[in-house]
Amino acid sequence: MNDLAPLLTPEGRALLDEVRDTDPARELAVATRLRREHPADLVSAALGQARLRQRAVAKFGAEDARRMFFTPNGVEQSTRASVAAYRARRFRELGVVSVADLCCGIGGDAIALARAGIRVLAVDRDPLTAAAARANADALGLADLIEVRQADVTEVDTAGHDAVFVDPARRGGRGRIFDPEAYSPPLSWAVEAARAAPRAAALKVAPGIPHEAVPADAEAEWISDGGDVKEAVLWFGAGQGAAVRATLLPGPRTLLSRGLPDPAVRPPGRYLYEPDGAVVRSHLVAEVAAELDGGLLDATIAYVTADEHRPTPYATAYELTDRLPFSVKKLKALLRERRVGTLTVKKRGSAVEPEELRRKVLPKPHGTESVTVFLTRVAGAPTMLLGHPVR
Repeated sequence: MNDLAPLLTPEGRALLDEVRDTDPARELAVATRLRREHPADLVSAALGQARLRQRAVAKFGAEDARRMFFTPNGVEQSTRASVAAYRARRFRELGVVSVADLCCGIGGDAIALARAGIRVLAVDRDPLTAAAARANADALGLADLIEVRQADVTEVDTAGHDAVFVDPARRGGRGRIFDPEAYSPPLSWAVEAARAAPRAAALKVAPGIPHEAVPADAEAEWISDGGDVKEAVLWFGAGQGAAVRATLLPGPRTLLSRGLPDPAVRPPGRYLYEPDGAVVRSHLVAEVAAELDGGLLDATIAYVTADEHRPTPYATAYELTDRLPFSVKKLKALLRERRVGTLTVKKRGSAVEPEELRRKVLPKPHGTESVTVFLTRVAGAPTMLLGHPVR
């Protein structure tokens, strides 16, 4: 079924409530029973929507996900609610009262903006996706603040709104799109739309965007949530420009660029710090190293080492116990000697696959001790550093 309308009827809504918590293992039996009382295509659509809602809980939370409507692409590509809420707060702090949300998808960002008290024009060219966004605005009681329009975003007049948010499609028939000019619409179009916004604008882009692709008049922000990098955003207007920041959620905690030179390379100290992915992507490892009075293990690898422990939200600290040249045999013997039962393998600058190494050196637990091993380079030499997280 490529139409949400039947699910929005009283019969469709009642059916959605009935199949809400259906166990996938029982889906066939449930479908067989329900098809005796309801049209087969409606039953299939309700069960499909129930599966999508279950998947969406991780992004939207159970309370919203069970009321919203999704498409498969919408679940996959929509902004996580915590990230969308953070961005909506930034818009609000910039004095924005209305936003044209272009390429709105199923409405995740529009919902967050409306909940921040911002009026939204949400636009998507796909009819089913636009229908889902409209249904979600209604389901969450936000229809008075969100106008949904099915249209080509490049043809929409945004003059009546003081800000623009663009989330171009970054997936094609062959998967992820890495060239910003291959986005739909292209990044160059989105940048011009952002520059035309009266007050402010934000463009959501892939976190792997090259720094050289960031316009000179944009602020580039990399955002992680719970330690996972979720996206990058290019901000325009309202005093933005020529800045880089890493933002960590929950919090938020924001690290700003100070234009520091690369940290010096030094031997491993007592502590190793693993910077958050948003810090690494935003090239702000130098700012973290300065905060920790630390240096790099290798000029090309984002591990910071220091002699003292200084708590920081921007990196996870580990106390080092051993340094070995890379050797599967030596590592296996050491783990046996230490009676290690749990091994965590992390790597930067190593071609070794963590799971493969774990199978080789710890085919079965030797005891109850836990160890973290870092596969990396120290001044260019393949090295294993062992330690444990600082509690």
